[in-house]
Amino acid sequence: MGDIAKGVLGGAWTLLVGWILPTALNLSVFWFSVAPSLRHTALAARLWPTTGSSGALLLLAMSLLLGLVLAALQNPLYRVLEGYLLWPSRSYDRGCARHLRSRHDLQDRLALLRLERREEAQADQLSSNDVAELARLRTNSRIARAARKDRRRTAVQRSLLREQLSRYPVDDGQIAPTRLGNAIRRFEEYGHDRFRLDTQVLWNELTGTAPEQVRRQVDLARASVDFFVSLLYGHAVIVIVAAATLCATSANVLTLLVSIAVLGCLIPLWYRAAFAATDEWAAAVRALVNVGRKPLAESLGLALPSSLQEERAMWVLVTKLSRLPYHERAAALDDYRVEPPPTP
Repeated sequence: MGDIAKGVLGGAWTLLVGWILPTALNLSVFWFSVAPSLRHTALAARLWPTTGSSGALLLLAMSLLLGLVLAALQNPLYRVLEGYLLWPSRSYDRGCARHLRSRHDLQDRLALLRLERREEAQADQLSSNDVAELARLRTNSRIARAARKDRRRTAVQRSLLREQLSRYPVDDGQIAPTRLGNAIRRFEEYGHDRFRLDTQVLWNELTGTAPEQVRRQVDLARASVDFFVSLLYGHAVIVIVAAATLCATSANVLTLLVSIAVLGCLIPLWYRAAFAATDEWAAAVRALVNVGRKPLAESLGLALPSSLQEERAMWVLVTKLSRLPYHERAAALDDYRVEPPPTP
C-alpha cells in the first residue's frame, strides 16, 4: 500500500505543478484583468459569484477541471510548439533548414576556436587535413564574422557555445523547425544514437523496469517544462479573449490593453523558460537510458552483452520485434536470451 500511495502522490504532484498550478495562475490573471469587463454580459452575470468564498471555490474548481483537460491534451500542445502539428509544410521546411544551418555554424565556430588554439600553442603540428579545415573556416564570411566575437569571449562564455550545440540532436535528419522541438529531440534520440535503443518504442518497458528514483527524476524534470508550457497557452488564450472583449460596451479599455501588452511580452519569455528547462529533462532521460538498460534487458529475459557493438545489435532486434510484425529474423534474439533455471 505504501508503494501505491507514493506512486499516486508522485503522479499527483507532477500534475499539480505542471498543469493545475499554472492554470490557477492564468485564471487569476483572467479574473482580475478581463472578467470585470465581461461582468455585465448575460452569461457572466448568471455565473458571477455572489460572495468571496464562492468565488474562491469557483476558481479552485475551474483550475482543477482545466488543468486536467490540459494534461490530457499535452501531446498535441507540445507538438504545436515543436513544429509537428498545424505547421504549413513550407514553414516546417524553412524552420528545419534554419536550425540545421545554426547547428552547423555552431560546430564550425567551435572547430575554428579549437584549431586556432592548437595553432597558437604549437604543441603539436597540425595535419594537412586540419590546415585545410582551418583555411575553409577562415574563408567562410559568416563563421569568420562570428569568430571575431568568439575570440573575445572568456572560457566560461565559450562553454555556452557548446551548451547551445548540445541542445540540438546529433543526427541532421532529426532536426526540428523550432528551438523547443530540437531541445526535446536531442534526448528522444539519445538511446538510439548511443545504444540503438529506441526509447520512443520501448518507453513504457524502460520506465516500468528502471529504478524508482530515476523515473521520479524524469517526471519532476518534465513537470518544470509543463509548467511553462501551460502558462504560455493560458496567456495566449487570455490575450485572445481580452482582444475580443475590447468590443464589449462595458470594456475597461486601458486595463485590457495593458493586459494584452504585458501577457504578449511574457509569452516568448515562458517559451524560452520551457526551452531552458529541457536541460534537466534531457539529463534525467539520459540517466534513465544509461541506468535502465540492464534491468530492461533482464526483464525481457535477455543478457546484456559485454561488447557495445553486440549490445547495439541486440537492441535493434528488440526494437524491431516491438515495432514490426514478427519475422523469422527475430529469432536472432535467441543468442542473447538467458538460459532458464533448471527445474528442481
